[in-house]
Amino acid sequence: MSLESVKEHLQQWNRVADMMEFETSSATVELAAEAIGVIPARIAKTLSFRSDHEKAILIVAAGDVKIDNKKFRQTFGFKARMLTPDEVLEQTGHAIGGVCPFGLKNELDVFLDVSMKRFETLFPACGSTNSAIELTTDEIFQYSLAREWVDVCKGWEEAEPRESVVLNNEV
Repeated sequence: MSLESVKEHLQQWNRVADMMEFETSSATVELAAEAIGVIPARIAKTLSFRSDHEKAILIVAAGDVKIDNKKFRQTFGFKARMLTPDEVLEQTGHAIGGVCPFGLKNELDVFLDVSMKRFETLFPACGSTNSAIELTTDEIFQYSLAREWVDVCKGWEEAEPRESVVLNNEV
């Protein structure tokens, strides 16, 4: 059902044909990177947090980052507390491993972290544990109906990732 809601959502930009479905799981950043053949940093992961009201907020960030609690609190005015898997499903309509900012069950505030801006394209999930789509940061912003770009992550400024493609365990 979640994959279908994403297809329905992406249809308005005629991008359904660009969605990828894999034989293997892409439920984690590492598995998605392996399935696609890119470095983990190019996976756009969607993180779900409790807000200071009933609705969750979503942060979409590069796959190699972690939330910086101090930056998060300064930006949003409350402590970063992730949702439980059941709460994620209830709020987004997507199960853990396939969470994305598209085809959401509820209207949620989506924010994009600047950690993604160092890449021309990234690969967010498409609502299932074995799907993704390649999008530019502008497309992710548009398709997710994001509110704004934020700087709430750490761990990426120090190192410039090197792109390496590993296909079929060959280097």
